[in-house]
Amino acid sequence: MENRSEAEASPYKSLVAAVSYGIASMAMVFINKAILMQYGHSMTLLTLQQLATALLIHFGRRTGYTRARGVDMQTAKRLLPVSLFYNANVAFALASLRGVNIPMYIAIKRLTPLAVLIAGIFSGKGKPTTQVTLSVLLIAAGVIIAALGDFSFDLWGYGMALTSVFFQTMYLVLVERSGAEDGLSSVEIMFYNSFLSLPFLIFLIIITGEFPNSLALLFAKSNSLSFLVILVISLIMGIVLNFTMFLCTIVNSALTTTIVGVLKGVGSTTLGFVLLGGVEVRALNVTGLVINTAGGLWYSYAKYQQKMSKPPKRISDVEARSK
Repeated sequence: MENRSEAEASPYKSLVAAVSYGIASMAMVFINKAILMQYGHSMTLLTLQQLATALLIHFGRRTGYTRARGVDMQTAKRLLPVSLFYNANVAFALASLRGVNIPMYIAIKRLTPLAVLIAGIFSGKGKPTTQVTLSVLLIAAGVIIAALGDFSFDLWGYGMALTSVFFQTMYLVLVERSGAEDGLSSVEIMFYNSFLSLPFLIFLIIITGEFPNSLALLFAKSNSLSFLVILVISLIMGIVLNFTMFLCTIVNSALTTTIVGVLKGVGSTTLGFVLLGGVEVRALNVTGLVINTAGGLWYSYAKYQQKMSKPPKRISDVEARSK
């Protein structure tokens, strides 16, 4: 199993993890939007994605394809907050996607890096460098300018997306800490997250009234080949997205994961305008996107400089024995 020191010693793996997460995250926005246009039960969809993830990792471990360890109750207790924050983030994000267009959703979610930066300071991680701070502030400024020039005010949509930003910030910070302190791999954190999510999600779909109507609608739509294809792709991409997100957070940092999300958002926003339409392009919006992208590139350069200036990390005796 890979540990934190091995991840930090491999810049190539850090780059692959970040790029993979960016691609998976961008694809997932459009896949979720496509399936929610046909199947509006977002909580049931999330439950199916988590069930598919847990089953895949379980069978992979039993057949020897993954080296993930079995369930440890003490570890499960420590990771329970991660699971709760993760599911709250996805639930509110899916709820916002049901009523808002993709460019609006992405613009609001781009505020996550600023929230992660603030959370990192208050959690004792330390003060970031001046360049990192300024680049993240530039990203946030670009988001605000783009939103002012692009979107009509939607209280429900903004509320859902902003709540999702809060929960995403909390779980990314916790994932980064869990991977570093507990020596867990991305697959193991993903399995615990899915395993712990299922009771919570099943309770929610029952208490909110989605079940059994959502299940009946799912069976009714199973006759449609196009719906089944989108559903299967959604389940697969849910697994891929979770794996790349946890990997990127452990290998890099919570802030890096959110910045990757910001940069992929530029491509998602452009595709959202081209493929989905219905959104008027204004000068303020274009200006905001340019500022946003410049901030992301500046951050990438600042983090590269910071990483190159760090001396090689000495592996402790505990870490050496864990290899």
